[in-house]
Amino acid sequence: MKTILFCRVSSREQEETGYSLPAQEKLLQDYSEKKDFKIARKFSISESASGKYQRKSFDEMLSYVKKNDIKIIICEKVDRLTRNLKDAVSINEWLNENSERQVHFVKENCVLSKDSKSNDKFIWNIKVSTAQYYIDNLSEEVKKGQKEKIAQGWLPTKPPLGYKTTGEKGHKIHIVDSEKAPMIKKMFDLYASGEYSIKRLSEIIFLEGLRTRGKNKLVKSRLANLLSDPFYCGKMRWNNVIYEGKHDGIISEELFERVQGVLKGKTAPKYNKHFFLFSGLLRCKECDGKITWEKHKGITYGHCNHYRNCSKRLWVKEPDIEKQILNGLGDLMVKDKETVDWIRDVLKESHKEKINYHSTSLKELNQNLNRVQKRIDNLYDDKVDEKITKEFYERKFKEYSEEKESIINSIKKHSNASDKYSDLGVKIYELSQKNLEVYKNKKLPTEKRALFNLAFDSLLLDGDKLVFNYSKAFEVLFNAVSMTNSSKELNISKLPLNIFEPSDLRIKTNKNRAFDPEIASMLRR
Repeated sequence: MKTILFCRVSSREQEETGYSLPAQEKLLQDYSEKKDFKIARKFSISESASGKYQRKSFDEMLSYVKKNDIKIIICEKVDRLTRNLKDAVSINEWLNENSERQVHFVKENCVLSKDSKSNDKFIWNIKVSTAQYYIDNLSEEVKKGQKEKIAQGWLPTKPPLGYKTTGEKGHKIHIVDSEKAPMIKKMFDLYASGEYSIKRLSEIIFLEGLRTRGKNKLVKSRLANLLSDPFYCGKMRWNNVIYEGKHDGIISEELFERVQGVLKGKTAPKYNKHFFLFSGLLRCKECDGKITWEKHKGITYGHCNHYRNCSKRLWVKEPDIEKQILNGLGDLMVKDKETVDWIRDVLKESHKEKINYHSTSLKELNQNLNRVQKRIDNLYDDKVDEKITKEFYERKFKEYSEEKESIINSIKKHSNASDKYSDLGVKIYELSQKNLEVYKNKKLPTEKRALFNLAFDSLLLDGDKLVFNYSKAFEVLFNAVSMTNSSKELNISKLPLNIFEPSDLRIKTNKNRAFDPEIASMLRR
């Protein structure tokens, strides 16, 4: 008679103490040979299998015996066949359909069938219930461990992309993956701009090198889940409840909230079929309307959208505009060595003043952080000593905690602003020396757009001519370059060293806020 063998090992300890799958298989094979049964197939579930996979394996086994008219199932013990009442009901139904069907529990010396004695069926039900109790208890222990992990500020499961797990079993924590974190940050920056659909963003970050742990491209649904995960700003979502995490965030809470706004459609982003290099950057000089870009027969053209009364009817080609842009960047090239040295000295001096300002601000913020933390500690002591009521404790704890979080966010913002300011100084120096080379090295359109927005305050189209104004910092640079490159005498000693102060370096983005993240991504390169 044909039979199948069903083996299961549920824990590593069982394997290490001799209850391995091979050991079970040998036991069941010997039993089959002794009974003169013919083994049609073996089903095995290892200790590493998930509950979902175990359920799938059980269903597959039951489907196989029904389809192939197998009359006998052999397993080691009751809890090796089923550990829940639902599976037990399925086994009972299978047995009751045909009196020839049997389940053999080798170690328990028990054979269950439709005609089994009531005592045997009672024992079967008791053992199934016991197995169910074991699983329920195990689940409770797991949940208890998860709650404890969350209370400690750590996620009790694998972290999302951009993080790694480190530490020994029972003491594992999640740390930032230094290789993937910059790409994760850029992913949030780009989407926060409202300029990209999920599909387009998936293509960009794939080109940037961001892959799943399986080295695959991030599909749209997975990408949307990542963009919705508060883990990236230092929090944790568990069973739809948000908890504070002890792990380092990759992005700020402010950036995360901006992304949620875009995901929920609060910013009403408009997505185009084609991605144009100058989309949203140029305006009509006559009517101040946006320049619309369209592709015809493989050529990209720009023209005024004529939403207002405007006499401009000319369509211009994208390469012609790019050529004029390059001319504008070329005009920033410094040929005079003395001017180059002056720019370097100015940036160094500005950097020193920035460091002093940054240090002073951080010192004050850290003092405030220590002060509020001390208040929280004292509050706790007063609560333990019963000096204050529970209501007073909860109210003040909430107040101090909010103040603490606000200070921590200010420290993060200060650090980010400091890094961007330093990078901006480097970019000014680079563009004064090799601006065209910097532009040509930008492979992605987003990076080129960031460079435009960094160097130019406005880009206006007057017919087929581009009229541009440099941003404040680059206007100063252009004036110095114009004087030195035209052989006019430039009295550098009379130029102030604070000419590139932060107020001058600040880019006016009231018209093009969407490109802030592109600037940030470029500055990090």
